[in-house]
Amino acid sequence: MAYIGKEPAIGNFVKLDAISTSSTNTYNLTLDSVAFTPESANHMLVSLNGVIQAPQTAFSVSGSTITFLPSSGTLSSSDSIDFIMVYGNVLSIGTPSDSTVTNAKTNFVTTSSAAGLQIKGDSTTAGALQLNCEQNSHGIKLQSPPHSANQSYTLKFPSGNVTAGKFLKVDSVSGSGTTGIGTMTFADAGGGQMELVTRTAITSNVSSVQFTNLEANNYHKFIFQGIDSTNNGSEDWCLQWSDDNGSSYTGGSAYKYSYWQHYSSGSTNQQASNGDSKICMADGFQNSGTDEGLHGECTISNIGNGQRGFAWGQTSHKADSTNTLRSTTFGGMITSGLTINAIQFFFSTGNISGSSYAFITHYKGIIA
Repeated sequence: MAYIGKEPAIGNFVKLDAISTSSTNTYNLTLDSVAFTPESANHMLVSLNGVIQAPQTAFSVSGSTITFLPSSGTLSSSDSIDFIMVYGNVLSIGTPSDSTVTNAKTNFVTTSSAAGLQIKGDSTTAGALQLNCEQNSHGIKLQSPPHSANQSYTLKFPSGNVTAGKFLKVDSVSGSGTTGIGTMTFADAGGGQMELVTRTAITSNVSSVQFTNLEANNYHKFIFQGIDSTNNGSEDWCLQWSDDNGSSYTGGSAYKYSYWQHYSSGSTNQQASNGDSKICMADGFQNSGTDEGLHGECTISNIGNGQRGFAWGQTSHKADSTNTLRSTTFGGMITSGLTINAIQFFFSTGNISGSSYAFITHYKGIIA
């Protein structure tokens, strides 16, 4: 409700900090070492040398200071201020009990110069707002950057409707530096940006490298780096798919593929198969002997949807025992629908050789 004149201050009954007397009649009033301003002298109970003092007559207050008016003229260090109590005013309700303050009493108002609600730090921990679950047994926190970051920026949530499949990004900024104001919007995920899934290091000889639990309805890309064979003969670099998460891999004549090779010597080579047990991504590879290996990438699509899987990409390697470069562009597919959820890469004859820098890196990208 509104008041005519000054609105009464309300608060708890408190005992102020102890005061040591000296050769003066004026002293600072503090509560927990913080300056304290009583409503008036009439709200105070003051004891000096074991005698209760009459407000206005024996003492007065101005702001956060108290002035004694002793008959002797001036207090000295031999006098004792026993205690000073402040009783608020007749409208004081004290401290509300836990869980009794409703949202009607916490409609905080934000102005152009101040936030409606401020969560303070404690000099060692940055301020945080915790949102609890319905049982108050756990919750999440929103926390300020640390003091050392010197940040005072503002983030404004989007004005548009909430949209599924979007993410929050800062759309515009007014002001600059640590006090800038960023307005966010619901934005698309970037249309084809790749997300790292795993990076597999090949540190020992293996017959194949497998990737299982391929996420459905995404396309997947695999980057080859330093892939080498234990076999000194001519090798093909191949792939196969699985629909039982790698327990077995489809073979027979289930695959079709073609590739075109360009040699650094200027010649070319074209190969194709209309029914093979694998998709060939490179041929004529031989153990380099110098850890040069095979490099390239392979992208696959139609994962987990029961349709024909497709693979395409390119590889580069040193051809056989010569120093000729072979660059291969390839494409392949499976001849019938398959709910693909795993893939393996392997050489046609030898094992994949372990190396300190042989990796296959797996990325995925959401198909819009």
